[in-house]
Amino acid sequence: MAFKSKKQKALTIDREKLHGVDEAIKLAKTNATAKFDETIEVALNLGVDPRHADQMVRGVVTLPAGTGKTVRVGVFAKGAKAEEAREAGADVVGAEDLLETVQGGTIEFDRCIATPDMMGLVGRLGKVLGPKGLMPNPKLGTVTMNVAEAVKAAKGGQVEYRVEKAGIIHSGIGKASFAEADLRANFDALVDAVVKAKPAGAKGKYVRKIAVSSTMGPGIKVDVAEVAGA
Repeated sequence: MAFKSKKQKALTIDREKLHGVDEAIKLAKTNATAKFDETIEVALNLGVDPRHADQMVRGVVTLPAGTGKTVRVGVFAKGAKAEEAREAGADVVGAEDLLETVQGGTIEFDRCIATPDMMGLVGRLGKVLGPKGLMPNPKLGTVTMNVAEAVKAAKGGQVEYRVEKAGIIHSGIGKASFAEADLRANFDALVDAVVKAKPAGAKGKYVRKIAVSSTMGPGIKVDVAEVAGA
C-alpha cells in the first residue's frame, strides 16, 4: 500500500466524484493548507488537437475579481508611447536598451507589450521570449498603439490561456484567500472565454473534463454538465 502523509490522510475529497462548480471551489479552498496563499487553478481538457492550426485555442480574458498576483509589465516603446506606458504603471519600458537587457539574460517582466513600430526590434528576441510565452502578439492585444490600456489590463487581472499539446488549458483563477463568489466569477469568465474561442476544426465534445485544485492540493473533478456553455 502506498504511503500517505498526514496531509493526504486529512484530505476531504472523493477523487472520483463529480462536483458542482461551487462545491469544487469550496473544497479547493478547504484543502489549501500550505503556509502560503495558494493559487486556485482550473484545468480544462478540450477535444482538440493543437498540432493542427485550425484547432489551436488561445486568447486572453480579464478575470473580474483579479488574479491576486502582482504582474510585472514590460513595454517596448519610444517617445510619447514610452511615457504613456510609464504613466499607466509599466514596470520596465525601453527600446534598444531593453533589447540589450533581455539579450543579456535579464527578463524583469511577466507580460510583454510592444507598439507595432517596435516589432522589428522585438522580433530579434523571438528565441528568448517565445519559449517563455512572452512574445507580443496582436491577437492577444499585446501589440498595440494603446499601450496605456494594455498595461492597465495586464495589471488589472487579464490572463492569457493557451492549450497545451495534450489538449489541456491550465489557468489560475485567484488565490485561496479570495471569497468563493469571486473565484466563481473568475471561473465563469475563464470557461466562457474558452468556450467562445472554440476553433472551427474542433469535432465532437469540446469541453471534456474540468478540474479545480489549489497549488499544493489534489484535483477536484467538476461535473461538466453543470457548467453553463460547456
